[in-house]
Amino acid sequence: MNKLRFQAIQDAVIRLPKPFHNDQIKSSLFGSHVFTKKLMRRFLTKQAFTEVDEAIEKGTKINRNIADHVAASMKDWAMSMGATHYTHWFQPLTGATAEKHDAFFDFDSNGDSLEYFGGSQLVQQEPDASSFPSGGIRNTFEARGYTAWDPSSPAFIYGTTLCVPTIFVSYTGEALDNKTPLLRALNAVDDAATQVAKYFDKNVTHVQATLGWEQEYFLIDKALASSRPDIMLTGRTLVGHPPPKGQQLDDHYFGSIPSRAINFMRELEYESMLLGIPVKTRHNEVAPNQFELAPIFEEANLAVDHNALLMDIMGKVASKHHFKVLLHEKPFSGINGSGKHNNWSLSTNTGVNLLSPGKTPMSNLQFLTFFITTIKAVQNYESLVRSSVASAGNDHRLGANEAPPAIVSIFIGSQLSSVLENLEHVSKGKLSPKEKTDLKLNVVGKIPEILLDNTDRNRTSPFAFTGNKFEFRAVGSNQNCAIPMTVLNTIVAKQLIAFKNEVDVLIKSKKLKKDDAIFNVLREYVKTTKNILFDGDGYSQSWEKEAKRRGLSNLRKTPEALSVRMNKDVIDLFDSVNVMNAVEQKARYEIQLEQYVQTIEIESLVLENLVNNQILPTAFKYQSMLIENVKGLKEIYGDDFSKYAPVAMNSIEKISGLTEKLATACAALAKERTKANSMSKFDDSAQMYAKNVLPLFDKIRECVDGIELIVDDSAWPLAKYRELLFLR
Repeated sequence: MNKLRFQAIQDAVIRLPKPFHNDQIKSSLFGSHVFTKKLMRRFLTKQAFTEVDEAIEKGTKINRNIADHVAASMKDWAMSMGATHYTHWFQPLTGATAEKHDAFFDFDSNGDSLEYFGGSQLVQQEPDASSFPSGGIRNTFEARGYTAWDPSSPAFIYGTTLCVPTIFVSYTGEALDNKTPLLRALNAVDDAATQVAKYFDKNVTHVQATLGWEQEYFLIDKALASSRPDIMLTGRTLVGHPPPKGQQLDDHYFGSIPSRAINFMRELEYESMLLGIPVKTRHNEVAPNQFELAPIFEEANLAVDHNALLMDIMGKVASKHHFKVLLHEKPFSGINGSGKHNNWSLSTNTGVNLLSPGKTPMSNLQFLTFFITTIKAVQNYESLVRSSVASAGNDHRLGANEAPPAIVSIFIGSQLSSVLENLEHVSKGKLSPKEKTDLKLNVVGKIPEILLDNTDRNRTSPFAFTGNKFEFRAVGSNQNCAIPMTVLNTIVAKQLIAFKNEVDVLIKSKKLKKDDAIFNVLREYVKTTKNILFDGDGYSQSWEKEAKRRGLSNLRKTPEALSVRMNKDVIDLFDSVNVMNAVEQKARYEIQLEQYVQTIEIESLVLENLVNNQILPTAFKYQSMLIENVKGLKEIYGDDFSKYAPVAMNSIEKISGLTEKLATACAALAKERTKANSMSKFDDSAQMYAKNVLPLFDKIRECVDGIELIVDDSAWPLAKYRELLFLR
């Protein structure tokens, strides 16, 4: 067996981690490394706490003197917990998180050393922004960027560092991160939803979007991963023949969690609880070595921060357990990839989930209002919703009989479909007393009973209603949730604003009562949203044809999906609700295109090097060994040797044919990559990578996987799927 691969397998078997025994997963641990409101009450003066609390709840500014007091209190608490440094923790447009650590150390006016962390360090920092992507917002030589404290996401201690969640903006004020547009979108949906919710309850003063993400991931042995340049450099396998047994028997799904994996999960959960991440669920997913964890729902901004933090923690904890975490959407060919389901809803300050029906017709009318309005929002901007989950990795997963298709549709179930049909036939204008009674008692009043039976889910739907929330299932496992959540909250805010305007017009100009006006608007929405509703098999070819007939987009590849961002109606959408201006939108479009191009370029270079440096040499060596075998047979049997060497001769011919095809495909790959890189615009370059470069990956893989089946197992240089996918 290849020496490196043999050593990797030995390491995987012998270097088993010690079991993780800390079972203190209890409420006393939760958030103990977070500067919570409870700690603020203890460390801050009453005035300081009130100002910070109002900043969190109402977005008001914090007085500079108060900021100094808060910073000093944070420092005292952090140092009592063993922290030595602080950092502004932010989410630049790289898709990862960023941090620059500074010590709690300074000199006073007398030159004496002291521990110090002031309001200026807490509220604002000026990191070097020159190396972060900006999409042309600022020139490379203009390195100034600012991080600013986000009080709504509490500071936390990670290791020995106090981490302060912040936004990241340019010198001229444009957002250079994922958090800033999300906060603006959440503010927009808060304002819009609050105004609509007041139709039903005057006590509503605040509506927050909630998010519960479900994180799928793979665990593979770190030593085995180290033998695979493709895994280490791209996060996925670019070659590899599927094993005889994969996920066909469905025996891994919800099965007994392997002991190595459970030890990893227990420590991950422990670290998460310390940081206030409310992880609750863990289980095996469909593919071998694939798992999932999910938290309790949180306010959307905090949930996004927690998911970004968790992805970082996962890698560090995994390394301690001799694992490598794979968050790529499609790390292995032939088995399911990984997503990150985003469960979204809206809740009021009065404790009501606006997407959950109640016990009265009025509460159910409120539910229908937000339910139908959300459907209308997605219907209006279905191509933008698809665009929000576009990436090179997710392109491999969407529509591959394991994830929702690139066609965005909404599943609501047959029972709720029946409710909408009844609403569609509501009389236009004023409702008669009988119509109103029948509607409220016989249709609206029975919604809770309907939802009790509406438990089935359509796993082929990208956007499904699941009882008291919408589940956006097309989000990629490696993606920052802020991007799709910004889009979703923006389009819902826009639609709620339009809904309220339409209702108010009917009340004022048509002299309709509030309920009549609401029913009339909802009735029209139901009529115009039928094309987005689909309860069937989203994987079927018949749906693809039907979706085209309905006028729904089918944006299969990232470049065409991202191009939606430059449509005038999309630019106007974000600008109209103050989420992003045209400059910020164009910047993100260019950055995501560039990331797409660079991702595939890196993969193509890795694949080419892998073939030239490992696969072809291995094939030639094995072929030479077979040739020597045939020569020996010829020496023994003379002209009759062919009777005794048919298998060897056949293998020699197969290897010759495959290596020839492989070399030709690799040469074509290099040629097409050069052409794509010669384009002056990222738009054209991305299109060429999608149409001309990516298809060659499959041709190369087919050749390599064919050679893998011929070459002696002991000579193969890479850890095979059967070794990677089944934990030892």
